Amino acid sequence: MAVYILSYDLNKEGQDYEGLYKELKNSPSWWHYIDSTWLISTSETAEQLYARIGKHIDKNDYALAIEVRRNYEGWLPKKAWEWIREHIG
Repeated sequence: MAVYILSYDLNKEGQDYEGLYKELKNSPSWWHYIDSTWLISTSETAEQLYARIGKHIDKNDYALAIEVRRNYEGWLPKKAWEWIREHIG
């Protein structure tokens, strides 16, 4: 399993992105405490993850999936750090 940070910029006003959020929540495990940013734990590659969620965003939206490694730092709630340490190490 790998963990990817998925960040997006949804640019179409009035667009219904519920399909995107539902697809992200269909991942084996996920974390979402920061707007427009998800951590997704999956056996997929970054390309496969994007192919799965890409059909739920518009052509003028932006999305980026990058694998997360152990070199991380930030200011987050304790619950968030627990998820990160459990899934990334």
